[in-house]
Amino acid sequence: MIKILSWNIWVDGNMSLISDFLKKSDADIIGLQEVKENDPGRDVIGYLSSLGYEYVFAPRQIHKRTEVHFGPAVFSKYKIESSRIHSLSKKEERVAVQANIRVGNHILHVFSTHLSHTHQRESEIQVEQGLNLIKLLPNKNTIVMGDFNATPESLTIKNMQKALVDTDPSSNSTWSLYPEGCPVCKPQSLSIRLDYIFTSKDVSVKSFEVGNSKGSDHLPVLITVEI
Repeated sequence: MIKILSWNIWVDGNMSLISDFLKKSDADIIGLQEVKENDPGRDVIGYLSSLGYEYVFAPRQIHKRTEVHFGPAVFSKYKIESSRIHSLSKKEERVAVQANIRVGNHILHVFSTHLSHTHQRESEIQVEQGLNLIKLLPNKNTIVMGDFNATPESLTIKNMQKALVDTDPSSNSTWSLYPEGCPVCKPQSLSIRLDYIFTSKDVSVKSFEVGNSKGSDHLPVLITVEI
């Protein structure tokens, strides 16, 4: 059994609560979004490395207030054989991190991504990013996770569901725990799903759950799989 966790840990997240949940979850593979680069007070990479995880990280976005780069990352207790960083759009810099991870005799292709925030509205750029992501994906042994910034009814997610298995058909809400998570939207309750884990059809999904932590404006999502 392989335990996989995906979580947008928020550039303004609480490192103490985040690190506590990450350690207790004891996931084999972790996909994070909004991981900061060179932030001593929020060194998630250093923390997970100290727990024995290898990682791939793509700090491509810039936090407007602090000017610190941040982006998606994949962490693994298994060996990362190779990795790539894929640009998903020329109009807005959003990327997907790919880690090709050896699990026994198999290579598991794991992607972590964070699509454009469109305040839950349809967006040509976001749809483009999703379609470009789909084009990258191997047909087998594939996990795609992240903050898609898209609701289950959106074209972005409908396209993903055509290509892959949505591991949470119940579409549990994952955002937002804090109104500060979006100064424009000012969400007042945990009532929207933006976070997903998709798998290729050959991957056997054994469980799904939404985790409980107040470390971020997003909730973490977890699955267990067999390949």
